[in-house]
Amino acid sequence: MTAPLFSPAFRASLDQLFTWRRDVRHFRTDPVPEAVLSRLLETACLAPSVGLSEPWRFVRVDAPARRAEIRENFARCNAEALTGHSGDDAQRYATLKLAGLDDAPHHIAVFCDTNPAQGRGLGRGTMPETTVWSAVMAIHTFWLAATAEGVGLGWVSILNPEDASRTLCITPDWQFLAYLCVGYPAEQADTPELERRGWEQRNPARRQWINR
Repeated sequence: MTAPLFSPAFRASLDQLFTWRRDVRHFRTDPVPEAVLSRLLETACLAPSVGLSEPWRFVRVDAPARRAEIRENFARCNAEALTGHSGDDAQRYATLKLAGLDDAPHHIAVFCDTNPAQGRGLGRGTMPETTVWSAVMAIHTFWLAATAEGVGLGWVSILNPEDASRTLCITPDWQFLAYLCVGYPAEQADTPELERRGWEQRNPARRQWINR
């Protein structure tokens, strides 16, 4: 089979995809069609994984009671996080909408099977954390595919992972990695909301090689 040649037009579109991939916090409430969600999961599973272990586990969270527990988990952690800021930072933090938990029609938790039988341990002997990195690659692949479909994704990182695992009744062999809000974005932008609202700016120094 001959590998495809990616045209300049395709590469330009790919650059646009990277630019417009945003951490979405404001969602419309209308659901994403099931066919689209299935397609996103299939694309996510094209991500690279150590030893072809495919350690990612995508969990749909539909039960209202479980969603409510995750929302409470977020509220507790968010209140604690606010105490770590003072002055202008505290005021700015308090005005940020840090989760789409109330409006996003779909909630997806992502876990990692940190010691899967699949892959037979290849590549994990000295760096077992590569299973987690592989699962994060699948999340990023899902995220890019969602952006290409016009679907938004918000990663809720202000959660207690142990409490989230208990809420979702997942086997203790799986490590909680991410709680994703998924739906059509209420607004779109080619710059991060945190940058637009003055929380932080991109650092040009990160775009330079470090030579040794």
